[in-house]
Formats: sequence, C-alpha cells, structure tokens
Amino acid sequence: MSDKFVVCIGKGGQRDQAESFARKTESQIADKPGKNLTVLFDSKGVSLTGYGLTYQGDFENMLHRVTNGRLQHEMLVRAAKSEKEDRKAIDATAGMGEDAFLLAAQGYEVTLYEQNPVVAVLLKDALRRAKKHPVLKEIAARMKLVKGDSVECMSKLLDPVDVIYLDPMFPARQKSSLINKKLQLIQKLEPPCSEETDLFDAAIKAGPEKIIVKRPLKSEFLAGRKPSYTLNGKAIRYDCYTL
Repeated sequence: MSDKFVVCIGKGGQRDQAESFARKTESQIADKPGKNLTVLFDSKGVSLTGYGLTYQGDFENMLHRVTNGRLQHEMLVRAAKSEKEDRKAIDATAGMGEDAFLLAAQGYEVTLYEQNPVVAVLLKDALRRAKKHPVLKEIAARMKLVKGDSVECMSKLLDPVDVIYLDPMFPARQKSSLINKKLQLIQKLEPPCSEETDLFDAAIKAGPEKIIVKRPLKSEFLAGRKPSYTLNGKAIRYDCYTL
C-alpha cells in the first residue's frame, strides 16, 4: 500500500477515476486532503496538494513559448529541427510534459513515457484539459501518454522513431533552494527508477535517428558518452547524438 499519498474526492470530482487510481496505487481514499501528499480529484480536474502547496499540470502557461514566432527560439526545438514529414518522437522522461509539448508544437507526434502513477495521472488530466483549449488542442492532439517504465517501453518499440528525448535531471535538482512548487511536491514522491545508463542504452537500442539529452550546463555527459554536438544555454545544455 502507498503511504506516500492519499486520494481525496472533492466536489465535482470523477469518483470512478479516483477509485480506480486508488486501487491501482493501493492508496487510501480520505475524506479531506491531508497535511502530507494528497491526490485530489475535483471539478477542476486532478491536482497534488500537501505541505501547504498545490500543483496542477497546465499547458496554458506554455502558450507564450509556442506563439508569436517564439517557438523556433527554443533550444530544444533547435536541437530537434527536422524538415521530415510525419516526424515521431519519444519523451522517455515525460514528467509534466512541457518539453514534449514543445516537440509537439514543432510538429512531432510525441509518445510520452511516465512511470510514476501520480505524475502520470496529473499529466493525463493536463492533456485532457489542453485538448479542449482552442489554441492548445492541435498541439495536445499530437501527444500520447503511455504509463510505464521507459526502458521496458523502448525495448518493445515496433515502429521507428526520429528522436528520443531524455531529461534525467531530477536527482541533481534536489539541492536547489529555488525549487518551484511543482518540483517540491513531485520530489516527495518516488524518485525515478531507471538508472541513467539503462535509459541511454535502451534509447540507443531503439535505433532513433537522434537522441537529445538535457543536462545541467556543467554536468558530465550522460553515461560518460560524448555527444555528436551540443547546444549550450545559460543554465542547461542539449547534448545531441546522431546515430
């Protein structure tokens, strides 16, 4: 049974969805949100609350990054640039889907892998709401969430993909005093399971045309492997491996 969080059904919440989630995660359903982590299902959707904080996935705050000609200035978009039709990408470390959203805005059909059940349910709800938004819906329609372990999922791939994106940055971020609400709450959940090297090996075996890895600017190469080329930003960089 999960002692990390409880499930709470608020006013207007989807009871069947909440009960199904509680069963799958072996978590208790509480009458009201607790002091610790609570996955709350209410009329607004699904949110994570606890420790005086509340977080709900929301792609609307990404609008300014994908409109008015700003998209092509995004470093990830530059790293994944391609003129190919029907491009396919995998985000093997989906988190709350912001990076996958940028890839989808660029025209990729993106499959998002997320194994943490709480992050996955928050992301699923954020995508559901984005698919109803007049501007976001076209981008969100190109995003497909798969709940599961990335290493396993990549080993079962049948169709070729153009890009596999990896952002295994969580462990290094925990020391930051400037961590935002989302990370503070999500980091209280289970840490990511897959070892970086396993993740990289699985991505290589899947045989994409390119692997893009997001890294803190001064950190070592993922699994010690030198990229084909790198795009540097102020705090992060994108290591690109062409296969």
